[in-house]
Amino acid sequence: MKGKRTAPEQIIEKLRMADVELANGQTVGQIVQKLGISEATYYKWRSKYDGMKGSDARRLKEVESENARLKRMVAELMLDNQMLKEVQKKLS
Repeated sequence: MKGKRTAPEQIIEKLRMADVELANGQTVGQIVQKLGISEATYYKWRSKYDGMKGSDARRLKEVESENARLKRMVAELMLDNQMLKEVQKKLS
């Protein structure tokens, strides 16, 4: 079962809170329990969002969605191109 999605700004805030807790001597296990996430999620978030600001995370999401849109466009154009080549082959 998939969990709820967390906004990048919320992730960054949670990572900042985790940094404070780590500085206070708590373990990662205690921190993830307090945040309500798994250790795997914590480390995944850390690798992706560590050192970012809220605006950086928003921009990252925008770039990722634009990249996905462009990939879909390229795939559609490649299919169209392939179909045109097949039609041209049949006509020649």
